[in-house]
Amino acid sequence: QVSLVESGGGVVQAGGSLRLSCTASGRTYSRYSMAWFRRAPGKDYEFLATVSWSGGQTSYADSVKGRVTISRDNANTVSLHMNGLAPDETVVDYCAASVAPPSATRSGYGYWGQGPQVTDSA
Repeated sequence: QVSLVESGGGVVQAGGSLRLSCTASGRTYSRYSMAWFRRAPGKDYEFLATVSWSGGQTSYADSVKGRVTISRDNANTVSLHMNGLAPDETVVDYCAASVAPPSATRSGYGYWGQGPQVTDSA
């Protein structure tokens, strides 16, 4: 089946910024939406952002608007750039993909990455 691999996880930069990438492999998708979700320790998955298969349409959770940018680098790769992360925040974000139109619900995505772990910079 399709596999998703996140990269770029690690230490949050001094200004509270972080860039992640997600690459799909194993199956060729001509058109699919991709999204990012966050799962804080002890919490459920939280929607962050989505991008359409063409990269032309994006949407963001109200809680991160103005601090998050999602972009489509190519047919199988998306990037997420985040700003304003708290110094004491532990960030564990997951990449997801779906052949359906973009949605803000976890159930709308059939394929998931493993999620990189990052920590805020000192």
